[in-house]
Amino acid sequence: MITRMSSLFVRTLREDPADAEVASHRWLVRAGYIRRAAPGIYTWLPLGLAVLHKVEQIVREEMDAIGAQEVSFPALLPREPYEATNRWTEYGELVFRLKDRRGADMLLGPTHEEMFTLLVKDLYNSYKDLPVSLYQIQTKYRDEARPRAGLLRGREFIMKDSYSFDVDDAGLEASYQKHREAYVKIFDRLGFDYVIVKADAGAMGGSASEEFLAIADSGEDTFVRSPGGYAANVEAVSITPAEAQPIEGQPAAHVEDTPDTPTIESLVALSNEKYRREDRAWTGADTLKNVVFMLENPDGSTEALAIGLPGDREVDPKRLEAAVSPAEPRPFTDEDFAANPALVKGYIGPVTMDAPEGAVQVLGAEATSTVRYLVDPRVAEGTRWITGSNIHGRHVYDLVMGRDFTADGTIDVAEIREGDPAPDGSGPMTLARGIEMGHIFQLGRKYAEALGLKVLDQNGKLVTVTMGSYGVGVSRAVAAVAEGTSDEKGLCWPRELAPFDVMVLATGKGEQVLEAAEKLADDLDARGVKVLLDDRKASPGVKFADAELLGVPTSVVVGRGLAEGTVEVKDRRSGQARPVALAEAVAEVLAEIGR
Repeated sequence: MITRMSSLFVRTLREDPADAEVASHRWLVRAGYIRRAAPGIYTWLPLGLAVLHKVEQIVREEMDAIGAQEVSFPALLPREPYEATNRWTEYGELVFRLKDRRGADMLLGPTHEEMFTLLVKDLYNSYKDLPVSLYQIQTKYRDEARPRAGLLRGREFIMKDSYSFDVDDAGLEASYQKHREAYVKIFDRLGFDYVIVKADAGAMGGSASEEFLAIADSGEDTFVRSPGGYAANVEAVSITPAEAQPIEGQPAAHVEDTPDTPTIESLVALSNEKYRREDRAWTGADTLKNVVFMLENPDGSTEALAIGLPGDREVDPKRLEAAVSPAEPRPFTDEDFAANPALVKGYIGPVTMDAPEGAVQVLGAEATSTVRYLVDPRVAEGTRWITGSNIHGRHVYDLVMGRDFTADGTIDVAEIREGDPAPDGSGPMTLARGIEMGHIFQLGRKYAEALGLKVLDQNGKLVTVTMGSYGVGVSRAVAAVAEGTSDEKGLCWPRELAPFDVMVLATGKGEQVLEAAEKLADDLDARGVKVLLDDRKASPGVKFADAELLGVPTSVVVGRGLAEGTVEVKDRRSGQARPVALAEAVAEVLAEIGR
């Protein structure tokens, strides 16, 4: 059936929407694929829905191919399953919560691990029932504090989530690999550049975890790659700890005046001027920066955390968030410092040395401040540092880890830099950005244990089922493809996702042009080609601009050449156009679109 522009429910825009930050948001709105309903919430219009359904179809085909079976859960869910796994609390303000008329707590599902687990528990009880993989394509809800970038970071979105259920870890590994292979096929078919990276499991838990990232400068995720093949989200990079150094023979710690040193650079400059070391000059990497955060837990409680790291590095907010999840970190405020007088703002250090007994540990759960103290893996035993003395205007020099101070543990949250060595020794790392499109986890038994999912094994013994979790951002995929394929004129869909195979434009006055365009559209439609016919009474310029904006891969212009018996076939991606005899136009278009 031919779709006519004159009756299609669409309105193209000549100006960018005011809140558009990225290309996909700008073009999807301007081309009439989506419309904003509220911050982070969008209405799908006919063109957008056509693309979305094609993404869903690709996902379904590849999931069905590995034997996964589709189910569909409600979006409105009861509190109890999420309370059993503690995620009712852990999700905090991300969850949309409501009460029914009887006062029972409900939520709009942000994810469905609990529901899948309970469904299998309800129906299966023997190892003979397993393995099984179930999936759904469902709307999810998360109350993002800062929804942005159109479909890329919304409060309502569509996901494919699937779960595998196996008797043992060997079965989980096999299910994980089947899903991984299916994901490669899905993303190959979606038509954008992507990379598979090691990922942090975060609040989901589990062991192995990988992300599929669409490579895009506008992406919110930063990942690293090395020449030798290492690839990881920066949140999952584990740096190689520094080697321990001998403590014997290290110079004694001493406190020195360091006025007017508000930055690491100024501290290093003063140190090299007044307190030179014998072997080489001090650098920022010789300073121990101690940064204090307040962790806000989902239950409302708070905890102070001090992090010690080399002064030439900053704490990476995303790495920190991943490391302390489900708590949320925030910087220490003046009120926090007032409540912790042992910490001197700007001069925080692990010890103070003005007491009669010498160095006294300040940072640490068992120290005078009782502030938990974690250090970067580079702060190894025997390493010596310049650091704050907890005295205004003074720093400690030659403070040795393991001799003069200790820590409660380590935390790997310092920024990763271009050129840093890959943890596996495969060379220097480069940084790039991407959009998270898929995430696969070996969940293990976390949810099965919390919800009592057990089956009888071959020996008649009850064993806890082990699970895998696998997600694809379906609505996000529409935006990711648009992000990666659009140009300065508009959208430019790959053929497998385009809402139409070809767009026929009637560009000329008189009934003859329109009749020829309609005849061509009819002939293409009869050959199974999905056609959009621009039959509007609009200028050729408007029609050309809209054709480029809508991004249909092939267009056929019926206009000035008709008098010579020709039409123009144009490829949207390359912009190349060529005249074709009208009598041969159907065959040329079929060859163009691969039919």
